[in-house]
Amino acid sequence: MHFLSRTQEISAFCAAALVFVVLELVRRRRLSEEYSLLWVVASLAMAILGFFTPVLQGVTRLLGIRYESSTAFAFGVAFGILMLLQMSVQLSRMSRAQHALTRELALVRHELEALRGPGGAAQGHA
Repeated sequence: MHFLSRTQEISAFCAAALVFVVLELVRRRRLSEEYSLLWVVASLAMAILGFFTPVLQGVTRLLGIRYESSTAFAFGVAFGILMLLQMSVQLSRMSRAQHALTRELALVRHELEALRGPGGAAQGHA
C-alpha cells in the first residue's frame, strides 16, 4: 500500500475507524439508522480514497483538482454541507410537528375546561 503523505495515511485510518464507531453507535441505539447511512457512506468513501492512492489520484484528475489533499478536503466540505442540509430539513420537520402538537394540546385543554364548567370540577364525576 502506497500513501502519498502522512496526512493521507492518517485520514484513511481515521475514516475506517469512524465506520466502526458509527456502527457501534447504531448497535447501542445512540444513532438512528437514518443518519448512520450517510455517515457510513461518507466514511467508506474517505477510507477508499485514503487507502487506494490510484483511486484518489484518478478522482483528483477527473475533477480537475490540482492536489490530492484538496480532493479529500473538498469531499469533507461537501459532506459537512450535506449533513447541515439534512439537519436543517429534520429541524424544520420537527418544528412543524411541534406546532401541530401545541395547537392540538390547546384544543384539548379548551375542551376539557368546557366540560369542567365554571366551577372547575368535572360535572357529574365528583
